[in-house]
Amino acid sequence: MNAVWVAVRLAWEAGRTRLAVHGAITAAGAVVPPAIAWLTKAVLDRVSGGTATPASIAWPGAALTVCGIAAALVPQASLYLRAEIGRRVGVVAQDRLFHATERFVGLARFEDPAFLDTLRLALQYGGATPGMVVMAAFGIVRSVLAGVGFIGALALISPWMAVLVAATAVPSLAAEVWLSRRRAAMLVGIGPNERREFFFQDLLLSVQAAKEIRLFGLAGHLRGLMREQRMTADAERRRSDRRELVVQSVLGGTGALLAGAGLLWTLLDTLGGGRTVGDIALFVAAVAGVQGAITGLVGEIATIHRQTLLFGHYLSVLTAAPDLPVRPEPASVPELRRGIEFRDVWFRYSPGHEWALRGVSFTIPYGHSVGLVGRNGAGKSTVVKLLCRMYDPERGVILWDGADLRTLDPEELRRRIGSVFQDYMTYDMSAADNIGLGDLGAMGDRERIAEAAGRAGADAFVGALPRGYDTLLSRIFLDGGEAGVHLSGGQWQRLALARAYLRGGRDLLILDEPNSGLDAEAEHEIHSGLRRHRAGRTNLLISHRLGSIREAELIVVLDEGRVAERGSHAELLRLGGLYADLFTMQAEGYQVG
Repeated sequence: MNAVWVAVRLAWEAGRTRLAVHGAITAAGAVVPPAIAWLTKAVLDRVSGGTATPASIAWPGAALTVCGIAAALVPQASLYLRAEIGRRVGVVAQDRLFHATERFVGLARFEDPAFLDTLRLALQYGGATPGMVVMAAFGIVRSVLAGVGFIGALALISPWMAVLVAATAVPSLAAEVWLSRRRAAMLVGIGPNERREFFFQDLLLSVQAAKEIRLFGLAGHLRGLMREQRMTADAERRRSDRRELVVQSVLGGTGALLAGAGLLWTLLDTLGGGRTVGDIALFVAAVAGVQGAITGLVGEIATIHRQTLLFGHYLSVLTAAPDLPVRPEPASVPELRRGIEFRDVWFRYSPGHEWALRGVSFTIPYGHSVGLVGRNGAGKSTVVKLLCRMYDPERGVILWDGADLRTLDPEELRRRIGSVFQDYMTYDMSAADNIGLGDLGAMGDRERIAEAAGRAGADAFVGALPRGYDTLLSRIFLDGGEAGVHLSGGQWQRLALARAYLRGGRDLLILDEPNSGLDAEAEHEIHSGLRRHRAGRTNLLISHRLGSIREAELIVVLDEGRVAERGSHAELLRLGGLYADLFTMQAEGYQVG
């Protein structure tokens, strides 16, 4: 019931006036069918009895006309209000869902397949369920009002028939609730298949993947995998549909037999003089009306039951505990003055994973540059995630000027960090927006944006775009009816650098492969600019190109999650260990044979 209450409250908050109007229209529409049946009986009895006069049939005829107009207009008004309520509820529900995801401080939820399945179901049903639950509740009111009117009419003709027809609601309701549980379970069960199907759809239509898919001839293979997921999900849907077909056919057939038997009895009784023609018309309308009301009532109750089961996924996201503990009143983040220390840090992404970091200890002194190097999988990216508090260490501690990161405000911590990542984002937005997202406070400051672009070497090519900084950088959206502009990888990387420059003098600058994808000339230019930008600042430099970090005062070498070596470039070369081997191998690549 909690899910029902939350759904109703959400719909009420989204559009209470429209809900009230829709409720009034529903109540009015519910009394129209029984009224038409009674008025039809009155007209037929007077006409067939030979007592009809223009005056005697004028008022029921006029009333029938009014009811007919209402029967024609109510569904249209109801359809409009239903759609409008659904739209408004959808906006509120979607906003609250994504607001709830903002409570997840780190990345763990978004790297958890089970949570991603729950999130997909929450997106799919969260926005629709509140409106559907409220509409189903209105449907229940409509069915009850119409059913009571028709049962009253039926009871006057045949009390036992009224009892029998009404009794069919019990097995129908039990069957529909059972079916709704099975269908909800089926929808949850096929969730992973649907998510994989969507993945292959996006992959086959992705601009980023198109080149490789065509070069390697992968389209047919990926299409087959997509079809396999679709067929697996469809098989479960088909099994559910067949189950519903059998159950509902049995229930419908039983109801039809009961109605036919009652009609035969009424006809025979009429031949014996016990009933009028109006009674027959009323009986037929009443039986059909009661059965329709029962079918509607059972269906709406089943809808509420099924939708609230699915709505549980939405509620589970809204009520999910934070992925990382944050104190109710976290400490403010002090301006960095001493440095950052990793002290015996152990971390793994789950108990089933190997340790990504094993007792890592090193210090990033204030105002100094520290280089982080190692083979792929050595733990460099994990260090950055922990430093930005996307995860917490399982053992050990990370200190910011002596304060444990777990005691600090995560948002304030991240505001003190500037970064350029190797897997930087390319936003399908304007050039100005792509840079402005680095500091939302400067989003509308074109002067600051242009200055940051200039420092990143992006101002020249952005200025040459068709609409300059307002040019849409996208291959999937249109800009004024025309396709957006496509940038090269190096140009995109300069925009990512501009985002970092826009953030200004942050306490810590993280540079993760900032020169990857650039030609030699551009790399030299960017490297020189970054050297000037980070001068006197606290920096963490990560790169496979060891020449770009040789100037760091301290270089930390990671190997299989451990600190294998540390020292300056010259010290590590003299040590003759892993760093010296990696540097020598890279240097040999530039030597002429």
